[in-house]
Amino acid sequence: MDFGYDATTLELAGRLTAYMEECVYPAEPVFEEQAKAAGWSPPPVLEELKAEAKARGLWNLFLPSAGLSNLQYAPLAEIMGRSPAIAPVATNCAAPDTGNMEVLAEFGSEWQRKEYLEPLLRGEIRSAFAMTEPDVASSDATNIATSIVRDGDEYVINGRKWFITGAMNPNCKIFIVMGQTDPDAPSHRRQSQILVPRDTPGLTVRRGMSVFGYDDSDHGGHAELVFEDVRVPAGHLIGERGGGFAIAQARLGPGRIHHCMRLIGIAERAVEMMCRRALARSTFGKPIAQQGVVQDWIAESRVRIEQLRLLVLKTAWLMDTVGNRGAHTEIQAIKIATPITVEWILDKAIQVHGAGGISQDFPLAAFWAGVRSLRFADGPDEVHKRSLAYRELKKYMG
Repeated sequence: MDFGYDATTLELAGRLTAYMEECVYPAEPVFEEQAKAAGWSPPPVLEELKAEAKARGLWNLFLPSAGLSNLQYAPLAEIMGRSPAIAPVATNCAAPDTGNMEVLAEFGSEWQRKEYLEPLLRGEIRSAFAMTEPDVASSDATNIATSIVRDGDEYVINGRKWFITGAMNPNCKIFIVMGQTDPDAPSHRRQSQILVPRDTPGLTVRRGMSVFGYDDSDHGGHAELVFEDVRVPAGHLIGERGGGFAIAQARLGPGRIHHCMRLIGIAERAVEMMCRRALARSTFGKPIAQQGVVQDWIAESRVRIEQLRLLVLKTAWLMDTVGNRGAHTEIQAIKIATPITVEWILDKAIQVHGAGGISQDFPLAAFWAGVRSLRFADGPDEVHKRSLAYRELKKYMG
C-alpha cells in the first residue's frame, strides 16, 4: 500500500488550497450574513464561488469519470471539509447530490440521466435522497414502509419521510424516493427507488427539522416530507423493480467515505484553531498552551487525526483495488471511528475557546452539531458495529 500523493493529486491539492485561501475562507462571513437573510434559499455568494471553481477546473472532482481514484480524491475532499458549508457545494461535490449523481450515472436510464443527471452535473439544480422515515426504525432499510404501487403506466406513492437533507432548498428539484414496491417479496427485494419531481401534486415539504437547535438552512435543511397519492410515470423508476436495497448499498459506500474524508478536514481546522487560541490566551499567569491538560488534548488530537487519515486512505485504496464490496469492513470501520473521534477533537477545541467556543462567533459549535449528527447519517454507529462484529465472529463459526 502506497498512500503517497501522486503528481495529479498534488497539483489539484495546490489549486484547491489556493481556491480555499483566496475565495472560500474570505467568503465565510459574507455567506453567514447572506444565509440569515436568504431563509432556505442558498446564499447568493455561492454562485460566484461556483463560477470561480469551474473556471479553476475544480468541479465534480468526486466522479470517477473525472479521472480521479478514491485515493486521489481523499486529500481533496479533506481540503474541502475545512469549510463544510461552502466548499463542497461550491465545487459541486456536496452530499446528497454526489450520491444521487452516482446513482443516476450507474443505474439511471438514458432519459433519467439527460433530464436530471446533466443539470445536477452542471450545478443548475439540487436533489435529495428520501429514505429515512419517522414511523419505523429505518436504520434497518428493510423496514422502509412508504408504498410505491404500480397503477397502469404510473406508480402511486404514499408515506412519510423525515430528515431529508437539502429538501428545504427551493433549488432541490428532484427527490430519489425509496419505498416498497413488492411487500411480499424477500426482505431485500421489497424496495425500489423512484424519481419524484418537487412540483408533483401530493408531495408536501412539511417542515424543516432542527439538528441540535440548528436549522442547517445553509445546507438546505433536513425536511419532513409527506407523499399523498403522488403519481409519477413508470419510467421514473430507477433500475429494476425490487432493486432499491442494492442501489442504496451501492450509494452509501462512497457516501460514507466522502463524509469521513471531509471530517478529517474539519478536525485539522479545529486543531489549528485550538493551537492559535491556546497561544493567544493566558490563565493563571501563563499561556493556556502551557497548561498540561491542553497540551494533552493537542497531542491526542494529532495522533487521532493521523490514525483516521491512514484508515481512510487504506479504505480508499481498497475501494480502488478490490471494489466497494472488498472494502466493506474498512468502510464500516471508518464510519464508526471518524465521526466520534472528530466529535472528541471538536469538544476539546470548544473547551480551549471557552464561552466563545459554544457561540456563533466561531464555527466550532456548528461543526460539532454537524459531526454529531453524522453518527446517525448513513446508518447509526450501532448498526455498523453490529455488522462489523458479525463479520469478525463469522471467522470463528463452525
